[in-house]
Amino acid sequence: MKFTDRVNRISVSPTMAVLMEAEKLKARGVDVVDFGPGEPDFPTPEHIKQAAIRALAENRTKYTATAGIAPLREAICRWHTAQFATKYSPAQCVVTSGGKHAIYEAVGALIDTGDEVVIPAPYWVSFPDIVKLAGGTPVFVPTEASDGFRLRAAQIEAALTPRTRMVIVNSPCNPTGAVVPNDEFAKIAALCNARGVWLMSDECYSHFLYDGVKPFSIASRPEAGEKTIIIGSLSKTFAMTGWRVGYALAPEPLIANIVKQQSQSTSNVTSIAQYAAVAALDGPMESVATMLAEYSRRRARIYAGLNDLPGVACTEPKGAFYAFPSVAARGGSGLADTTAVAKALLEREHVAVVPGEAFGAPGFLRFSYATSMERIDEGLRRLAHFFSAAASAS
Repeated sequence: MKFTDRVNRISVSPTMAVLMEAEKLKARGVDVVDFGPGEPDFPTPEHIKQAAIRALAENRTKYTATAGIAPLREAICRWHTAQFATKYSPAQCVVTSGGKHAIYEAVGALIDTGDEVVIPAPYWVSFPDIVKLAGGTPVFVPTEASDGFRLRAAQIEAALTPRTRMVIVNSPCNPTGAVVPNDEFAKIAALCNARGVWLMSDECYSHFLYDGVKPFSIASRPEAGEKTIIIGSLSKTFAMTGWRVGYALAPEPLIANIVKQQSQSTSNVTSIAQYAAVAALDGPMESVATMLAEYSRRRARIYAGLNDLPGVACTEPKGAFYAFPSVAARGGSGLADTTAVAKALLEREHVAVVPGEAFGAPGFLRFSYATSMERIDEGLRRLAHFFSAAASAS
């Protein structure tokens, strides 16, 4: 069979590949400690579920406007204003099937063949392939573990060329947990504004910040220009990953073109999920504080535990719920790369992790600590056995 060059230049999401291999073992009754999934292990709050039940009872099961129901677009703008002091109108908002879909559609509306998109590395696995699908060229800006994976405006500036069309920033970052300081983010926005480059800010993990740092949106700063795109998702903040509700906030002409694409692809987001999303955004947010407090406990445990392993060094994550340790020293023990390390961990110790190659960072592994403290402790026990054996063999 012959397939298009467009499809051939991308691959299946590596995180999904890890999930599938772990699920195969689980189906055989194997006890897998799964650090792979990037989703909260908390249930969707009850008031959100009840809103979906009401929507069903009221027969709100028909097609909706492609851009999303008016009450939801209004709720998104209202919530974003309350959380970040921004000023968006419903005409500047589109509801999408998760945050990934918003990114896909924004890139599809703006990136042509030959356009360059600057992406800090390590990066979320889907950014480069979404750019490639649109015919664009990803240009990677490496950040360093020794510097806390901090992204700086000077690094972005050095990567800009006359072909640069967009810069993508994900803060807090998946996979590193790094957070761009507010003033540095403002410098990046000012740079993009001055150069006429689109700035896409992925705010998926906006409410999972540690050490008293407050949620932030670059759209709240005067440096954000007319070419700023905010990508949001209810998946992490409200533990609604399976509901598939995301959004984009952007200038009205871009939103109109995103809606045009969506009208020829997915049409509207599931109607029931949209009504549940209204309840999420307009309702109480105690669940967010509960999740953050628990993630903070888990972060401390896994950060200390990983750094206790021989040959492993982990930078403290400042946001999200991922640890991203270097295991580069493992190369001397016959494990040539972190794809091999991840494979061996799953086969020998039944521990599922995602290899750094998926994020443009060979030598690293991603651990999601969106799992119970009990499973984290069991996972660390198995990891200690694995890495102690590897150290003895080297």
